[in-house]
Amino acid sequence: MAITILGLGPGGPAYLTREAWDLLCEADEIYLRTRHHPIVAALPTHLVLHSFDELYQQADDVAEVYETIAQRIIALGQRPQGVVYAVPGHPWVGESSVQRIVARARQIGLPVRLVEGLSFIEPTLAVLEVDALNGLQVADASDLAAAHHPPLDPDRPALIGQLDSQQLASDVKLTLMNAYPDEHPVTLVRAAGTPQCTRMTIPLYELDQGQPLDHLTCLYVPPLPHPGGLPALQETVARLRAPDGCPWDREQSHQTLRSNLLEETYEVLAALDADDPERLCEELGDLLMQIAMHVQIATEEGTFRFADVIGRIDAKLKRRHPHVFGGQTVQDSAEVLRNWEAIKADERVAEGHAPQSRLEGVPSALPALARAQAISDRAARLGFDWSDVEGVLDKVVEEVRELRACEDAAAREREMGDLLFTLVNLARWLGVDAESALRRACDRFTQRFAQMEQEARLQHSDFASLAPAEQEVLWQKAKAQQGEGSA
Repeated sequence: MAITILGLGPGGPAYLTREAWDLLCEADEIYLRTRHHPIVAALPTHLVLHSFDELYQQADDVAEVYETIAQRIIALGQRPQGVVYAVPGHPWVGESSVQRIVARARQIGLPVRLVEGLSFIEPTLAVLEVDALNGLQVADASDLAAAHHPPLDPDRPALIGQLDSQQLASDVKLTLMNAYPDEHPVTLVRAAGTPQCTRMTIPLYELDQGQPLDHLTCLYVPPLPHPGGLPALQETVARLRAPDGCPWDREQSHQTLRSNLLEETYEVLAALDADDPERLCEELGDLLMQIAMHVQIATEEGTFRFADVIGRIDAKLKRRHPHVFGGQTVQDSAEVLRNWEAIKADERVAEGHAPQSRLEGVPSALPALARAQAISDRAARLGFDWSDVEGVLDKVVEEVRELRACEDAAAREREMGDLLFTLVNLARWLGVDAESALRRACDRFTQRFAQMEQEARLQHSDFASLAPAEQEVLWQKAKAQQGEGSA
């Protein structure tokens, strides 16, 4: 009783190993995962051939096919004569059924012999004239098609196997386009290791536009023409921090970089306010560099690495989105936010950091206006809120009345704070981000004031010397130039 798993190589008899050929000559029968392979016609004529091709038409998905094959091979392997199971290429390259068979055989103590074979990778590299040791990544087309973002480093070449249909090519294209430009050149290689081998280089966006595809087709994706992966940024920052790197970068610590992190964050906000995609792209890069610098410092100190940062946020996102990554269902975004708060509270309890209030999680280092909105949002999600916007407006009027009644500085400060906090709540009810609204108001005021000063200079006047009525005229003119009329 035993199982022999044999690799048939990628193409004709020339790629079959001597060990594999000797075994085939000695065997009486073999079980092929599929007959659709170039070498089948050249196998020894005395062999009785069985295949599992019919399963591909009967099963709902490929995983079910591989599971059924594994079950049958395990059963056949327990016969006195055992079984020889033959797969295209190398048994450990793109053969899910082999993984299942080996795992099951180990569980029951059934011996497995592996006869290696040349995979599709080597002849494909010969066609492409690519060295695999230059960072080649290998992926399965079906796995890639099921993803939303390719699990690939775009700075390294990638070889995608078993691209066997137009639908699969369409799904792979969409996934790759999340990391590569539409025009990125890719190469289709078909039937590598056979005289019928062909190659075709096309832009990525044409991948599913009528190209000939079958089970012998693979896709080569070259690196981006410029650094585009996170490892490249990590290498650059690590180089800056190295003993022979930049003296300024080597002197920095988590604390000295605090102001830089804050500044770059506000630069990103400014790009968002300007609705400038090019500037946003640049500013996000500057912000990411700050993150990479902090991670590199932590790496040098031995506290954590980038993998820890990414691993934690990835796990947190999945944990806090059970309606996406679990079986939970939600009615709307409001329910999502309520669940989010409940999950966060449970996390704190599990970590032994149960707060006295759920509002404690709002960072105190936030700018006051942004902190007020975060507190307001969270309190509302917990059910502490007005029933309608009219209630908020009434509260604004109440706070103004109380402010007017104040007779000392301390009371005025307190009531002014209450008024500002109520206005933040009003902004939330109106669907407005208070921090952004005030920042834009500051920008508008600055622009209007500069226009008034310019207008005063054209009239050979000093703005500060103008009468209030004259200043009001210039103010209304500046507003009109901004498209806001005279209101």
